[in-house]
Amino acid sequence: MEFKELKGKSAEELQKLLAQFREKVRDLRFSVSAKQLKNIRQLREAKKAVAKILTVLNQDKKNAKAKVAKKEPIII
Repeated sequence: MEFKELKGKSAEELQKLLAQFREKVRDLRFSVSAKQLKNIRQLREAKKAVAKILTVLNQDKKNAKAKVAKKEPIII
């Protein structure tokens, strides 16, 4: 997954992707522990995808808060 692809998606789509990748990480961990998985790199890539999705979600939250803060006038 690329950041460009993720930034174009809505929060709901990102949440669905996050759930899918977390399930994939869980399944891959079981495969690694049972020594069934030959390519351990798949686990690393799935973990990185989870991190990227969480990063995009947190950036969106931060940007939304910044927009709200700019709109409110400060009255002294």
